[in-house]
Amino acid sequence: MRTLRTVALAVTAASLLALTACDPQASDTGKPAAPDAPATGPAPASASSAPAATKTATLPNMVGKGLQTAQDEAQAAGFALLTSHDALGRDRLQALDRNWKVCSQTPAAGANVDTGATIDFGAVKLEETCPAADAPAPKPAGDTMPDFAGQGMKAVRGALPSNASISVKDALQSRMVLQESNWKVCAQDPKPGTALTGQPVSFKVVKTEESCP
Repeated sequence: MRTLRTVALAVTAASLLALTACDPQASDTGKPAAPDAPATGPAPASASSAPAATKTATLPNMVGKGLQTAQDEAQAAGFALLTSHDALGRDRLQALDRNWKVCSQTPAAGANVDTGATIDFGAVKLEETCPAADAPAPKPAGDTMPDFAGQGMKAVRGALPSNASISVKDALQSRMVLQESNWKVCAQDPKPGTALTGQPVSFKVVKTEESCP
């Protein structure tokens, strides 16, 4: 029995020595070492990405060119964001670019133009004359009825609330008003300045090239 107890003590002592040898930070008393203290001092600065440099290019003067040609040349010069609008303020779509010509462009032609900028062309149909300045679109109707006389019927409709009840009649004959972008307002009801409270709105129109009665 004494021999077995001696062997057991020897095994226990060997185990303790093995644990101490596995942890070089263990103290001489056989107690496990304390955990590492947190590191002190300023944290390393995170890498910051530098802002991308603006890319510029020379924007050619497109005024007087066909709209399709102007778009092609702008893209070739490095400008990918292109749009266009009706320079006569009639809100017509440039469905076939070859049938339109450029009257104005924003930004203006020049060097060092940001290639990320949107290039907007004001255009009219080939047979039309460019205005001295782009005709403004009708101001959106608020609480009162604006004065829409002389403005394109399609643009006028877009300036009114989407739920407005609108009727349109030919002021000269009994023609049907099928394509409102080809007609202009001669008379309106209610009159300009009248409070808009959801009442129906009516217009008398003539074709754009005609004179109001």
